[in-house]
Amino acid sequence: MNTRTLIIGAVIIVLLAGTLLFLKKPGPKSIQSTPQPTNSEILVSDKATEITTENVTYFQDVKGFYAYPKEEGSFPGVVMIHEWWGLNEQIKDTAQQLAKEGYQVLAVDLFKGSVAQTPEEARTATSALNQQEALNNLKSAVKFLKDKNATKIASLGWCFGGGQSMQLTLSGEQLDATVIYYGNLVTDKAKLSTVKWPVLGIFGDQDQSIKVDTVKQFDAALDSLGIENQIYIYPGVGHAFANPTGASYAPNETRDAWAKTLNFLSKNLKSS
Repeated sequence: MNTRTLIIGAVIIVLLAGTLLFLKKPGPKSIQSTPQPTNSEILVSDKATEITTENVTYFQDVKGFYAYPKEEGSFPGVVMIHEWWGLNEQIKDTAQQLAKEGYQVLAVDLFKGSVAQTPEEARTATSALNQQEALNNLKSAVKFLKDKNATKIASLGWCFGGGQSMQLTLSGEQLDATVIYYGNLVTDKAKLSTVKWPVLGIFGDQDQSIKVDTVKQFDAALDSLGIENQIYIYPGVGHAFANPTGASYAPNETRDAWAKTLNFLSKNLKSS
């Protein structure tokens, strides 16, 4: 076999190998094709309540996600407030899980349809927020539920939404319960003195955004004012531990916190 034949053979082998590698190389993955994780399995209820969901306009031209029991009757209402990501599928899924427990839930949209895909986008959305407009939005959500004959009403939010749950609580709007998952807190007693209903707070001791010392100050302020409260600080978990899409997700603590949330809401919204 001469040198020319060897060279040609080597070239053919290289070309074939390159072709095979090209064919085996995976194409780019579509982000949209991957379903967003939810807490469905963690928050699953044994309740057989059938629910209805719909997108509703409740503030100016803003649409929220409304989930409620199909059966006739009056039910307590919950204003559900999203994280800094916006009104995404995870929040809508949680609204449905709560509705199955016998609540009418309006998951609000404070970002007017914008759903962040990256922390940078989320940061931009929260930085651009007009707080007074956000409060008007939340108050309109309360009115929407009242117009739907909600027997009692609570606010419930996570992270950014937890802070907004705090703000709604201090806005002068009359509620029957407040739930805050690791949201920005107010510890000023003069401001907190307007609260006349129970408060549930869920936090993690590894949270670098909402410090344990701040949570303890909040707890102490509520106690000193005689405001009924349940404040839980979970050991070993950080910020957003109940978000299944994040690195801090803690399913066991999420399950326990949700059970505490359901008990709190049942006691304060369903009891006469």
